[in-house]
Amino acid sequence: MSRSRQLQLLALTGSAGLLLGALAFQYIGGMAPCALCIWQRWPHLVALVAGAGLVLPGPWALLGALGAAGSGAIGVYHTGVERRWWEGPSSCTSGGDLSGMSAQELLDQIMAAPVVRCDEVPWELMGLSMASWNAVLSFALAGLWLASLRD
Repeated sequence: MSRSRQLQLLALTGSAGLLLGALAFQYIGGMAPCALCIWQRWPHLVALVAGAGLVLPGPWALLGALGAAGSGAIGVYHTGVERRWWEGPSSCTSGGDLSGMSAQELLDQIMAAPVVRCDEVPWELMGLSMASWNAVLSFALAGLWLASLRD
């Protein structure tokens, strides 16, 4: 097997592993994902489709790199939301102006709010949240996909 193919399979396995890890945290660990967590999963599916497409001619490795890098970029954004470096989507973060709201409007807003917030860190390892780890590992996988293009 060529070095290029080995790198592609390693990158493909990495995206599959990150997806399986996220699903394990969700379904085995009972840690429900927030909206940004879900957003980070979709680009890894793109990378998996790219991996499946490697048997056909085409720019599949580039698509895999874009998928992994896309997940990494969303992971950086999510990390910033968790660390309060910037605001996230209003649908999954706390805060906002509550002045001028009636009690009923406030109650309606609370009842419509998602259960899992994007601006809280539910799990960390060595000071990095799951979103941060996803970013680091996803950019590394994108690098593997790109390195496979050089061979």
